Formats: sequence, C-alpha cells, structure tokens
Amino acid sequence: EAFTDAWRPRPGGAARVAELQRAYRLGTLAAPDPAPPGAARIATAADRDVAAAWFTAFSEEDEEHGPANLAALDDRIATRGLALWERDGTPVSMAARTRIVAGMARVAPVYTPPEHRRNGYGAAVTAAVTRSALDAGAREVVLFTDLANPTSNAIYRRLGYRPVEDRTVMAFAPAGR
Repeated sequence: EAFTDAWRPRPGGAARVAELQRAYRLGTLAAPDPAPPGAARIATAADRDVAAAWFTAFSEEDEEHGPANLAALDDRIATRGLALWERDGTPVSMAARTRIVAGMARVAPVYTPPEHRRNGYGAAVTAAVTRSALDAGAREVVLFTDLANPTSNAIYRRLGYRPVEDRTVMAFAPAGR
C-alpha cells in the first residue's frame, strides 16, 4: 500500500489492482472419487502443439498472466512436469508443475478448454500432476488461484489444498504511458 500510494502522485503514474490471489499449500491429497472418464498421462514432446495452444489460451483468458511462456512449457515437458487428462485417447485438460526446488513444486498452469469444462477433468489432472510432484520427491506442493474464480478455489480445497495467504497483485503504469 505504501509503494502504491507513493507511485500514484507521479505525473502520469497509475496503479490498479490487477488480481486478488490466494496461495494454497497441499495438506493431504484427495483425488476426485469417482474420477471422471479417462486417465492422466505425462505429456511428451509429441504433445507440444496442443499444450502450446492451451498455454496460450490460458494466458489469453486472463491478461494479467502475460504472454504464454513456451520456454516454461518446454521445460515442463522435458522434466515430466506436464500431465494431460485424456478421454477416449483425446486430451481434454492439462496441469503443469515446476521443477522441484528445495523440496517444493508449484502447480501452474491448469487449463481445460471451454468445451470440456464442468466434467471434472481439471480436478483430476491437477490431482495427477500433484501426485507426480509428490512421487518425484516434493515435500511441499503449492499453487495460486484468482480469488475471482470460485470454481477453482473450491476444487483445490476438495483436492486437499489449504489456504496460506491472500495477495493483492498490483499493475503499475509509468508516466508517459
């Protein structure tokens, strides 16, 4: 707040709330039961095109995420950190995780195309990528949500994620923009 208050008086400087976020930490993983039709699998290089399209769509749905980071996508594929949920051999949802650093992995992003939403695929693939982080040695698994999305917040709680803290993400525009 102090920084924001100091920024606003600058000639042409502007500040606005970009997003209200909640940080979650995994307690005990509780996979959806029953699981939706299909199964999770770890993505390979052959899945890059569909995953790149979904990384891009995720970024475009919420401009605060910035442009899709395809280098991060490539890293997640290379390190077995991207899971797909498939139904009848067709990917219908994805969830990714970061590399494990100091015993912690972060789940991000989770994306289900609009035509496949409300079927439980996002929850199931999030549980799968969370399980993959634990199986790979993560002691802590975290994720961040947009507080404006009650669906994702409810899903993550059902999976065993517990709130840690809320954050306000600010966007600043320098003078002359």
